[in-house]
Amino acid sequence: MEPLTEYFGSLVFDDREMKARLSEEVYNSLKKTIDEGARLDISVANDIATAMKDWAVEKGATHYTHWFQPMTGITAEKNDSFITPMPDGRVIMDFSGKELIKGEPDASSFPSGGLRATFEARGYTAWDPTSYAFIKGKSLCIPTAFCSFTGDALDKKTPLLRSMEAINKQALRILKLFGNDSVKCVKTSVGAEQEYFLISREVYNKRKDLIFTGRTLFGAHPPKAQEMDDHYFGTIKPKVAEFMAELNVELWKLGILAKTEHNEAAPAQHELAPIFTTTNIATDHNQLTMEIMQKVASKHGLVCLLHEKPFDGVNGSGKHNNWSLATDTGVNLLKPGATPYENAQFLLLLCSVIEAVDEYQDLLRISVATAGNDHRLGANEAPPAVISIFLGDEITAVLEAIENDVPYNATEKTQMKLGVHVLPKFIRDNTDRNRTSPFAFTGNKFEFRMLGSSNSIACANIMLNSAVAATLKKYADALENSSNFEDDLHTLIKNTIKAHKRIIFNGNGYDEAWIKEATEVRGLLNYKTTPDCLPHLLDKKNVDMLTSLKVFSEQELKSRCEILIENYTKTVIIEATTMSYMARKQILPAIETFIGEIAKVAADKKSLGVKISMTYENEMLERLSNLTENILLQEKILASDTLEIKSLANVTLQANAIRDRLLPDMDKLRALCDEAETITADKYWPFPTYSDLLFSVR
Repeated sequence: MEPLTEYFGSLVFDDREMKARLSEEVYNSLKKTIDEGARLDISVANDIATAMKDWAVEKGATHYTHWFQPMTGITAEKNDSFITPMPDGRVIMDFSGKELIKGEPDASSFPSGGLRATFEARGYTAWDPTSYAFIKGKSLCIPTAFCSFTGDALDKKTPLLRSMEAINKQALRILKLFGNDSVKCVKTSVGAEQEYFLISREVYNKRKDLIFTGRTLFGAHPPKAQEMDDHYFGTIKPKVAEFMAELNVELWKLGILAKTEHNEAAPAQHELAPIFTTTNIATDHNQLTMEIMQKVASKHGLVCLLHEKPFDGVNGSGKHNNWSLATDTGVNLLKPGATPYENAQFLLLLCSVIEAVDEYQDLLRISVATAGNDHRLGANEAPPAVISIFLGDEITAVLEAIENDVPYNATEKTQMKLGVHVLPKFIRDNTDRNRTSPFAFTGNKFEFRMLGSSNSIACANIMLNSAVAATLKKYADALENSSNFEDDLHTLIKNTIKAHKRIIFNGNGYDEAWIKEATEVRGLLNYKTTPDCLPHLLDKKNVDMLTSLKVFSEQELKSRCEILIENYTKTVIIEATTMSYMARKQILPAIETFIGEIAKVAADKKSLGVKISMTYENEMLERLSNLTENILLQEKILASDTLEIKSLANVTLQANAIRDRLLPDMDKLRALCDEAETITADKYWPFPTYSDLLFSVR
């Protein structure tokens, strides 16, 4: 195979291809659009479309599609061929600037949250020139935004781009205060680590719960899972290594900067981490990564599970959103430098993040709220639902010195002494990495750890960008009119630290004592479930902030709230219905068959006419009979409550009833069935167990 450096990005219409195929004038015009947001002329678009089509056809493409990210949580596309008929019966391959810039998919079947009537089908896709087009299969994929006939955003890309514009505008104002007039653009950049499970397709196909819901609704804990900590960073199994190797190649062809791969904590769990890139591109890349993971897994006889909690009792899967700010001149604005105490620009930007996270805790929690992620948050492999910021000892000490108007005594770098002369000496970092913190500073970026593995990273970054932009706007408004910049700057930083230090916590986020302190002493929010947090999207302070920055309209926010709550209710109702199906049609018949076998053995023993102990048979018959009665009763309760909740007047009432009634029903039914699994002979149990699933890839 050709070297990686040769095929990397080979399926992307990237800067190399644009330089080679576009005239200098057209190329410069497009770059101005990408870098500065300048409007693109239709004549320029025509030239780009022709070059893009010629490149794609050379690569074997026959179709093009406007590739977009509706509110379903996955990507969508409608493929059209390049062919145009000619009068003599021939066809030519054609693609215009108009077709590049705008598409018109049927919008009637996508979630709109009341923004449009079902019978109103028209919707538009608009080319996002800041994200490179690419080839997938035989189609040229053009990343686009998706909106309704009235211009309301129906997707996740549009508000993400708006939030990026908002933070760019406000960050530039701040940089100008420090004399940085040469910077033309500030962009947020993201590296999204992706966790996932790999299991054998053979066992997957035998589990209705995995097929219908993406997670196991039943399953007793196996004799061994992750207790020995022997899977994390362990030797990668040959079949998994083959999958990872092909996955890397496919991602690299698409210009996706896949960098790190390793085993995660649970058996069958793994992680992929990319290098940072601009946020909207990182969002596109992460959506592609999840799609390609599943396709490549299928080729290897595997299934890639992206659910946040596919297996109870072992670690779930998250997605760490590493977020930073960078200028078009290549400067990372969240890099403290050698002397952070003296770096006023860094300290002001740091304070903007601290204040933003404190003021908009609810929006960050909402941005990761799903039925699947509710199973993770607060467990001992994910951050708690309470949001806090980890800064590390040095940065915390700097802020405390500023708050108290005392000198900061910088600590010297510590050289690590490992006690073995042949090992190299190196300098210890000033901060550790806190894996229990929802929002951790890691040297030159913040790691937002609450995202679920199937989440689009767009949602979290929309809220994070917007909250920081709002805070930067507040600072710029105050400092631009200052008569004594240095004094006012110092006062602003000091007052911000005092007002928002409650959000800073460097300890163990899993500790129950911390949760109590956070909520009862510090007054931090603790929204444990999706129904708890989603209504707060429409709180006045949130609506005012997001609409003032033009990231959302009020109507768009209402629609998103409706969509998110509806997604939650539909997800759990599907799970509850699947549980009833499996309990009635698979588990109960299996237990009854086993009971029949035991009863036959008991009858055979009795017919021998000699005194033979039947302790095992009698105890098992009594225990299993009681379990079948209780399972049947609990399944009836679950089925009845499911029907009743589905009939409730609105999705908010449904969501609250699911939280308060349906989920407890499901837990009770699962506990009974899992107990039955532990005492039913293996050959009678109707589907693969956790032992089969977690250790199915060898």
